[in-house]
Amino acid sequence: MNLLLPLDDMKRIKFTKMVASGNDFIIIDKKISAGIPALARSLCDRKFGIGADGMILLNKVKNADMRMRIFNADGSEAEMCGNGARCAVLFVRKARLFTKAGLINAELKRDRVRVQLTEPKGIKLDIPLRVNGRLIRVNFINTGVPHAVVFVNGIDNIDVENIGRSIRFHSKFAPAGTNVDFVEVKGNDLIAIRTYERGVEDETLACGTGSVASGLIFALKSDLDRLVKVRTRGGEELKVYFKKYNKNFRDVWLEGSAKIVYKGEYYV
Repeated sequence: MNLLLPLDDMKRIKFTKMVASGNDFIIIDKKISAGIPALARSLCDRKFGIGADGMILLNKVKNADMRMRIFNADGSEAEMCGNGARCAVLFVRKARLFTKAGLINAELKRDRVRVQLTEPKGIKLDIPLRVNGRLIRVNFINTGVPHAVVFVNGIDNIDVENIGRSIRFHSKFAPAGTNVDFVEVKGNDLIAIRTYERGVEDETLACGTGSVASGLIFALKSDLDRLVKVRTRGGEELKVYFKKYNKNFRDVWLEGSAKIVYKGEYYV
């Protein structure tokens, strides 16, 4: 029995590969109604697929320019993705996206994209947490998706995969789990960040909602009131803008570059 189908008999899906600060995504501008988690796992596989941190589906919607659905590399659907949203805005060149976390606005200037995130919630500072036999202090904030923020010294030497996984699956954050951001202060308004991403289940070169989460927690602890610069593992410095009211934030924006890497067809 011949199990190989001719290419003409296989289903083709057109895609665009995009990247923002080292966070890479597969953009599909087509309505797909079934098999989405399996498709995301196949496309995002770096050995047998295209390879990416996530897949983004774009569809037209009445109350915005475009609806964006974000799927992690493991097939799970995320409520929001800051860097993914910046890629989507550059792709459609539109200013209003509807996500699972809500409606977001954007501003586009060449390859620089600013996206407005939903107002953060659930802020908790200095939570005592026992991780791998040690007691550490963890901060929590939801910037569209949950983030645990840990301040460290010597960020380059942190075992992000091991410690990050332990915090990500800690009972304190069950059942949803959390993303984990390790942060080192580099200046009065500058931090460096490394992120273990839920759904990717590994460290990524950047995380938009994680950069915002880390920037806002840093702003609370250092009394900044309008801007924090965040240096990602991918090397880019993202900018987090906000207005602070006591211990709450409004008008939160993430700014950075995004670009198209290549386009192609994927055979299912």
